[in-house]
Amino acid sequence: MRVIPLSSDSMGARSMATFIETKDAKIMIDPGVALGPSRYGLPPHPKEWERMQEHWKEIVNYAEKADILIITHYHYDHHNPWDDLEIYDGKKVLVKDPKKNINYSQRSRASFFLKQIENRAKIEIADGNKVLEGETEILFSNPVFHGTNDKLGYVVEVLIREEGNSFLFTSDVEGPSLEDQVKFVLDNRPKIVMIDGPMTYMLGYRYSQASLEASIQNLLRILDVVETLVIDHHLLRDLDWNKRIAKVLDKGNTMGKKVLTSNELVDKPLDMLEARRKELYELYPVKESEMRRWSIEE
Repeated sequence: MRVIPLSSDSMGARSMATFIETKDAKIMIDPGVALGPSRYGLPPHPKEWERMQEHWKEIVNYAEKADILIITHYHYDHHNPWDDLEIYDGKKVLVKDPKKNINYSQRSRASFFLKQIENRAKIEIADGNKVLEGETEILFSNPVFHGTNDKLGYVVEVLIREEGNSFLFTSDVEGPSLEDQVKFVLDNRPKIVMIDGPMTYMLGYRYSQASLEASIQNLLRILDVVETLVIDHHLLRDLDWNKRIAKVLDKGNTMGKKVLTSNELVDKPLDMLEARRKELYELYPVKESEMRRWSIEE
């Protein structure tokens, strides 16, 4: 099994787009990439726009090779309903249920997206289901909160398993801080888990200290059952991300387990452009008239 992160916050854009290749299937999870609308009161720097475009080209390249595409929820850093829709042509597309366990915003986006691809792809509901492709098993969790409540809707977690190898993708659980989010991981005991991590860049605003502490405890529990923990996305919008999860890093070292960011899986440098946005504007000044704003909410 090969696990290839194509875009991530550790590599300079908002995404968890990941390509998985097994003996029997080529699978793309969440082919989307976006930018943070505002950090430190600043819109995305031109270097962020460049990086996003580079990542999208890479995502399209791999998505064209995929047999199966998976959409865990309908935020725009996890799917793109406008561009390069030919990546869906003739493919099996497994999607978060567009009508059940979904908030108004995602319901509207799901409807638009699925109309865009309904004549291109074979669409199936993912929630709680299992798909077999040869000896490759794709198992989906029941819907879990995107975060600590249902305000941002729900996501589905994904397990891909073949011949003793397994990879689990939590999608946007923002931690995980809740028991039903972590249960899917603990029950399935994957060799590799990819987690979006606690949303510490909004600590004290949209993310509480209690949620962070619960997430740390759950990450420690997850380390007991996996060989490699990949943590990225929400956590990697915080320059102090490694201090936030120091207990997890320490336990990984003690146990001989790998705790990595997505860039490390593909031997790329850590390049947290959004977290470094203020620094980017200082190093590479931009005229206010030339600033380009990101007007689409996640």
